[in-house]
Order: sequence, then structure tokens, then C-alpha cells
Amino acid sequence: MITERVKELLSEIEGSQARNKEELEAFRLRYISKKGVITDLFDNLKTIAQEERRAVGQELNTLKNLAQTRFQEFTALLENADDTGSTDLIDLTLPVVPNLNGSIHPLTIVRQKIIEIFERMGFNVSYGPEIETDWYNFSALNFADNHPAREMQDTFFISKSKGEVKDDVLLRTHTSNVQVRLMERQKPPIRSIMPGRVFRNEAISARAHCVFHQVEGLYVDKNVSFKDLKDTLYHFAKEMFGKESKIRLRPSYFPFTEPSAEIDVTCFICKGKGCNICKYSGWVEIAGSGMVDPNVLENCGIDSEEYTGFAFGMGIERITMLRYGINDLRLFTENDVRFLRQFEGA
Repeated sequence: MITERVKELLSEIEGSQARNKEELEAFRLRYISKKGVITDLFDNLKTIAQEERRAVGQELNTLKNLAQTRFQEFTALLENADDTGSTDLIDLTLPVVPNLNGSIHPLTIVRQKIIEIFERMGFNVSYGPEIETDWYNFSALNFADNHPAREMQDTFFISKSKGEVKDDVLLRTHTSNVQVRLMERQKPPIRSIMPGRVFRNEAISARAHCVFHQVEGLYVDKNVSFKDLKDTLYHFAKEMFGKESKIRLRPSYFPFTEPSAEIDVTCFICKGKGCNICKYSGWVEIAGSGMVDPNVLENCGIDSEEYTGFAFGMGIERITMLRYGINDLRLFTENDVRFLRQFEGA
């Protein structure tokens, strides 16, 4: 019967070998070709009773698939064989391949350096979600309803609130959302930094990208002053850019801090004398900062009469570009090994 013949051929194919091209061709002629034994069994299928034909056909298909799979395995094995016809895939006479280590991405190097500096000052590290709601990304941080940052040209919205859904869902535009979540669940004193990836709807160029990385910091406790903020960032600048570094604070505006300041550091290329990197001013901007607005503290359940705090934020890409003299932001995401290999051993 055909069923018994199928079982015999299954066992025969499973135990078969093709150690050279001649044996491979013999296997093909016997099992795969139009004049092979499997084709003959398919031709005899019409002699089987109608009620048994379906089951026998399935057995024949299994047999045919096994033969084709084995043929492909034998073919691949022989293609990797050496000229002598040996099917050993490993040549034990070859010298050992040296252990070539990769390099750490420059953004990772700088990110870890920033974390190490602030950890030595008593800051811990906190993380939060990249997909966020309007409350944590904007409203709790004192953004007005008509603030330009809420518009589509700046923010990637995933869904807009409507019906029973009362909060927009979006890709976070800064890591300040982690500050809000931290203040909601932890009572002061709070001293933490928040590294992470952020997203903004911007055209990609040498100076801008739609995906980049930030590190923000938060310190909330009793009697925290602007001097504490200044001293913290001054120490960071010296650790990151050198002991000769100085900082400059320029008045600025952020919805979630008051007063607010931009932080400049002396250009480490020209040492403050003026060059094309600092646009001949002697200073380069590294961060935004300020005292946490009392409204933000109250939104997070912290008594603004009892506690004060400062916050700051800086772009990891910008710090990396300044530290290594990189002039094109796109290099960080293009995965060009010629660029990445420059940081081996950094």
C-alpha cells in the first residue's frame, strides 16, 4: 500500500547522506525529480478510494516537504565545503580570530560622565515614560493652555482628548515629566537627575533633530536657594569642561521656573578669548535653569510655603558636541563606523 511505502521512504530520506555532488545529484533524481519515487506515488494517488485519498495526500505532502528540506540542507552544506569535498565547516588549522572590542557611543560616554558628576554631589537617577499625557508634560509644569509648545509644530501628539478621554497623549518633549512624577510620589527632600530621550517636531539639520537626549535635575528641600543652583552648575562645569571653566547666568523665561536663567560656560576651545565655536563671544550655552515655580510644587502636592527647589536641563548632544568638537548633530544617529571608531578608548 502507498501508506507503507511512504513510511519506508520517510525513514530512508531521514537516514540519507550527500557527501559530494554525485551523491547530491543521486538524491535529487531519486526523490525530487519528476521521474522520482515520490512523483510515482502521487501518480498512484488516483487509485486510492475517495474517502482515503485526502489522508494519503497529506502523507505524501509531508514526504515531499521532507525530501526538499533535506536536499536544501545538503546543497548548503556542500556549498560551504572546501575544494576537497570535505563538509567540515570549521578549519581548525586557521589562526585564532582576535577579540575585537567595539567602542562606546559618544552620547553614552557623556551621559555616563554627567551621571557620575551629579551622583558625587548626592543626586540619584530617575527615569520615566517616553509616551506621556498632557498633564505630566505640560499642565503640571505651569504651561498655559495657549502656550506655543502645545501646538503640532513642536509636539508629536499620539491622540487628542475627546469624548470620555480627558487628556492628550503625546511623545514627551522634555524629561521634566519625570520631575512631576517624582514629586507626586516622594516627599522632600528630593535630589535627582533625569536622563532620557525626548521628541520634538523639528526639521532635521546639523543643529536640530526630532529625537535627542536630555538630562534634567531637580533639588527640592527647605531653604533651597538660587545660590545652591549656581554652585551646583559651577561644580558641574569644572568637572565636565576643566578646572579653569567659569559660568555665566543670563536671565531667561521658562513656564516651570521663576526666576529662570540660561547657563553659559567659558568656551573650552579658546578659553574665553573668542573663536568660531563660541561665535567670538567667549561663552557657550549649556543649560537652562531656575527656581521651581510655586505653582508646580503645589500641582505636585508639595507645600510651596515650606519647600523651595531648583531645576535645570541640558542636552546631552550639545554637551557632547562641545566636549569633542563635533559640528553636525546628525552624526550621532547615522551609525557611521568611521565616526564611531574615533571614540575607541574614550
